Amino acid sequence: MSGGSVRERTVGTAALMTALLGACVAFQLNASMMSAVLPTMARELHTDEVAVGLSQTAFFTSGAIFGVFLPRLSDIRGRRRVLGALMAFVALGSVLGALAPNIVVLDIARIIQGCSGPVVPICLLMLRATVTDPRRYGTLMGLIAAVNGGVAGVDTLLGGYLATHVGFRGAFWTMAVVAVVAFGLVARWAPESRPSEGTRMDWLGVAPLVASVACVLFALNEAGKLGDARWLLVVALLALGVGLFAAFYQVEKRRAEPLVNPVHLGQRSTWALLLTTMLTLTGVFATINGLVVSFAQDAQTGFGLRPDVTSLLLLTPFALVGWIVGPFAGRLAPRIGYRKVLRVGLVGSIVSLALMGTLGLHSLAALVVASVLLGITYAGIANIMLNGLGVVLSQPESPGFLPGMNSAAFNFGAGLSFAVLPVVQVLGSPTGSSSTAGYAGGIGLGLVITALALATSFLIPRPAAAEVSEPGPEAAASGLAR
Repeated sequence: MSGGSVRERTVGTAALMTALLGACVAFQLNASMMSAVLPTMARELHTDEVAVGLSQTAFFTSGAIFGVFLPRLSDIRGRRRVLGALMAFVALGSVLGALAPNIVVLDIARIIQGCSGPVVPICLLMLRATVTDPRRYGTLMGLIAAVNGGVAGVDTLLGGYLATHVGFRGAFWTMAVVAVVAFGLVARWAPESRPSEGTRMDWLGVAPLVASVACVLFALNEAGKLGDARWLLVVALLALGVGLFAAFYQVEKRRAEPLVNPVHLGQRSTWALLLTTMLTLTGVFATINGLVVSFAQDAQTGFGLRPDVTSLLLLTPFALVGWIVGPFAGRLAPRIGYRKVLRVGLVGSIVSLALMGTLGLHSLAALVVASVLLGITYAGIANIMLNGLGVVLSQPESPGFLPGMNSAAFNFGAGLSFAVLPVVQVLGSPTGSSSTAGYAGGIGLGLVITALALATSFLIPRPAAAEVSEPGPEAAASGLAR
């Protein structure tokens, strides 16, 4: 290959990565920067934090629903086209949020922004279509997927700064500017790919699947209200979700061009990955984003830290180390195996949770160390591998389906985590109590669920096409002899 060809390929990949990272950052700011702005938003819109908290629920629910089918639609209509449209919707939702006169308009803005939920899987699909070398793809995949865990911690710090000095509208304007820039980068540098061009989109299959996902998410959101939850409604929604999924399966069996071949739904490459993803998120997500943060700020039981100090000591390092470690984990995956790297991350996450639930509840330094370790093992390794496996295990005839369902599994797990773990915390450490039993119990339950994720990970098949085998001594010697 000529030097000019190498240089052209390098420049092309660099431009592609710039576009894809821009899109991922635009999405991640929508997902994480708002957390630091919620109290300011409640005050400036003259409402309470419960109401503005529902805007976060609206965002993630929207992301899960659109994530189910947009990656598959991008296979057919064009990935660059769909990704560019998502950036446009993010910009539109951000402008609407910046101008929102009340909480209702804000909720609508967050729903519009939420359609960007499948940005990361679509970016990974675009990367895989362009970068064919497994090692190179693994490294770049790790860099992109790491953004999904936070923009090196800058997003939470920026959100807190804007909330303090500008107000919540400043955060929305910032997101709008980043989305417009990302749109330009995608339009200019992202190549188009349509692996299923000419195929008809299975909207008849999309309808019951989306309705099923929505029912389960609404059930989890209702269950997360704890004592105020309407449990009969939770059961009814879950039953309806199962029924709709059964209807989706029957529809797919009769379609000439289904959203997914029903045979693939029963394969371990589908259900084992989705189950592992859901269990991992259930065990970890509310632990670091809920229990640990709550304990750190609890003046009776915990350390009584201010919210900004909590972010600086716990959440920012968690995201930063994940962003640093991600590319290295991605580089290792094709060499030693995606599943092995995933299990290393899950074992490390279990150790981190054990440290959190024991020494971390008595020493701030130990809690910080445990959070950093969880950032390395979960955000930097397990999270990266779960995102990557969704792409490399996808079926050639419908490459966008599994990444989309995996995206929904991330949201299922996060919702289930906040529906289950805080219940244990509240029961064992009610408001005003000086007992750490609830926090220890909640973190312990998260540890057990993460251990179940480790067990199910052994059912995930090997993505042979995405891994490379190092030549053994005999093969190397043979090569030298030739």
